[in-house]
Amino acid sequence: MQPSETWDLTIATPIGKVNAVIDLCERDGAWHGTAQGAGEDAELRDLLRDGDRITWRQAVTKPMRLNLAFDMTIDGDAMTGTSKAGRLPSSKVTGRRRR
Repeated sequence: MQPSETWDLTIATPIGKVNAVIDLCERDGAWHGTAQGAGEDAELRDLLRDGDRITWRQAVTKPMRLNLAFDMTIDGDAMTGTSKAGRLPSSKVTGRRRR
């Protein structure tokens, strides 16, 4: 098992910036994770990490009920990409790995 990773994310949504923290770990050859933000915790589903690309899905209820799909790229201690909720426009996501 690899040590866990903690990332601070900022999601630029149409209604303003949302901050979140994700925790990732590899266990038995599979990646697992959770997200915390806007006063709620969510399991990261369908989490795939292939080289520098990482994708996952998660459900949130705040500020509104949405199913989000993330498509991110890791470059050292930086993470960039998008979050998509259904037919809504993609939101830009940036992140930094905690040390």
